[in-house]
Amino acid sequence: MLKEQIERSIYILREAKAKFRNIGVFWSTGKDSTAMLSLIREAFFGEVPFPVIFIDTGFHFKELLNFRDQVAAEWNLDLKIAKVETEINPFDNSVRECCMVRKMQAAKQIVNKYGFDALIVSIRRDEHGLRSKERVMSPRDKDWRWHVFKDSANGDSPFEPLQDAELWNLYASDFGPNCDHVRIHPLLHWTELEIWQYIKLRNLPINPLYFSKDGWRYRSLGCWPCTKPIRSNAKTIDEIIEEIRVSKTSERAGRHTEKEKYLMETLRALGYF
Repeated sequence: MLKEQIERSIYILREAKAKFRNIGVFWSTGKDSTAMLSLIREAFFGEVPFPVIFIDTGFHFKELLNFRDQVAAEWNLDLKIAKVETEINPFDNSVRECCMVRKMQAAKQIVNKYGFDALIVSIRRDEHGLRSKERVMSPRDKDWRWHVFKDSANGDSPFEPLQDAELWNLYASDFGPNCDHVRIHPLLHWTELEIWQYIKLRNLPINPLYFSKDGWRYRSLGCWPCTKPIRSNAKTIDEIIEEIRVSKTSERAGRHTEKEKYLMETLRALGYF
């Protein structure tokens, strides 16, 4: 099964490179986006032929930044740092406002600067209910909006005439003049468990925050004010895999409640990852 997942992702990545002239890759240094970089290297003979974008919110764990620099050097990444200078923070402002400025504004600035027409993003359908609605090739309009019209005659997108036909490995790429750029999602069909199995299979570098320390570890990584660890004694990848097999807890249980329960659909509609 894992072999099929890998082959499908590589196919999508190669299709994307053939269809778009200027692709960027968003990398958070988390398990999913690091696995994505590895898949890109598999698809393109050991190299990442696209600029790799890291959004620096100013609220990252130091371990995360150290890991970023280490992998960027070892894998010879063309790393682009996106950051905006602002006083807005999650302590004095809403989580929504903080994300919109520190993440979305930074992302828009760097995408406009380099003129990317497509962005590779490492989301999975099983990670969040809203992401289950996504397509492999997903257009954003001039305002970066992602439109979802649930149960409408036009399906779940205003770009209905050119939707993906995933069962036939057909992926739309031309969404007309109203499309600013296309999000490419080669990991949509993966599960959290499969990501960890792939990390083990390829012996990938992994952020140390995922491993248990004093009975706690991070299952999902974000900015430190909005991310909490979970109770866990998993200190190896094998132990993490076994923990996930039996877990009944959401992968994003440690993320900020306001964002996960109330703001995710709004943020996604406005272009959030």
